[in-house]
Amino acid sequence: MSYGIKLRVWGEYALFSRPEMKVERVSYDVMTPSAARGILEAIHWKPAIRWVVDRIHVMKPIRFENIRRNEVATKASGNRVIHATHERQQRASLLLRDVEYIIEAHFEMTDKRGPEDTPEKHYNMMLRRARQGQCFHRPYLGCREFPANFELVEEDTVPASPAFQGEQDLGYMLLDLTFTVNAKGEVVRTIPHFFRARMVDGVITIPRIEDVNR
Repeated sequence: MSYGIKLRVWGEYALFSRPEMKVERVSYDVMTPSAARGILEAIHWKPAIRWVVDRIHVMKPIRFENIRRNEVATKASGNRVIHATHERQQRASLLLRDVEYIIEAHFEMTDKRGPEDTPEKHYNMMLRRARQGQCFHRPYLGCREFPANFELVEEDTVPASPAFQGEQDLGYMLLDLTFTVNAKGEVVRTIPHFFRARMVDGVITIPRIEDVNR
């Protein structure tokens, strides 16, 4: 039995930020694998499972739009309060407009699984929650101010993308982040992983981190 799922997501705006752009926010051309994983985890996640994104189908043409957004210059901390009125900055952002994707993914069991954690249990929980529109928190398209709508794709095959034909090189894209923690469980190092994204007939096949790092 296969435990893979297909999820259609869409929204009015999206911003999958390129990490090399330090001041102005500029989106990748399409959804990143880490953003896709975040949407899946917003619907169903437990320590016993780990989501792996297999393919991303780009269902609508890539359209960018420039807007200006209010941001603050500093980060909040336990001993520092941000006064947005005094620290507000207006910055330009290059967003994606009117996006739609189909995420193909599967989950793997982790070493944190318990006796009651079975693949069948988590697969059925994901199907039920996706069908009913349930989520732990509202999934979003790169930034929390751009909420994602979602629905389960029940068909065995994903329809061909009407927006793209042929192969397109999208350049290097963020695949995911891994973290090194110390004995206290604190993150001491964050490691980004990138891959060369190629879209064939609107479909991007996502490599595993282990294969990228060979």
